[in-house]
Amino acid sequence: MAITYTNFLTQVRNYTEVDSNVLSDSLIDQFIRNTELDIAGQVDYDDLRKYATSNLVAANRYASLPSDLLVLRSVQIINSNVRDFLEKKDTSFISEFAHNSTVTGTPKYYANWDEDHILIAPTPTSNFQIQINYIKDPPHFNSTTTTFLSKNQEALLLYGVLKETFGFLKGPEDLYKLYSDRYNQSIQAFGLQQMGRKRRGEYDSGVPRIKIPSPSP
Repeated sequence: MAITYTNFLTQVRNYTEVDSNVLSDSLIDQFIRNTELDIAGQVDYDDLRKYATSNLVAANRYASLPSDLLVLRSVQIINSNVRDFLEKKDTSFISEFAHNSTVTGTPKYYANWDEDHILIAPTPTSNFQIQINYIKDPPHFNSTTTTFLSKNQEALLLYGVLKETFGFLKGPEDLYKLYSDRYNQSIQAFGLQQMGRKRRGEYDSGVPRIKIPSPSP
């Protein structure tokens, strides 16, 4: 069973032997958020993959991005139920190719424009359907929301928060190093699971094998 938010806060205070007068709920909550964002930045885990479909506006060469987008993975154009991936380019390429939006047709390219939009080319001649494939902003574990990390990676989340906490408390140095090392080990194991084992197909790649030393008799 997943740990509750209240029990998680209690666990952090038990490990640090510091009460709520020093480690307030809001302070630990910020440490949790810092850890969630750090994990999302280091590990491409499946729970954060998301897809958003919308329609382009004819004669408009900008497409809006989802509000919870953290990393843009790819863009697909859907024309008469046929899907094609757009090729990512630099904005300078788009500007040269499109000649200030005078080249129109079915989009083939896209480029980052700003936080909320991408630039596409050619400028669409119709309200083509577009699918944004992206990594979303990680959900936040709190009193009303459980998350993939709180349910499946409780130790990783705890070690990250303890690292933040002992950094804030400025010691003891050995405990900061202990939980920093455990956090780094846990995040490497999580990355191996999500970006290694879960990206393999057992039929195609076989079962992962560990080399076992076999000394000569």
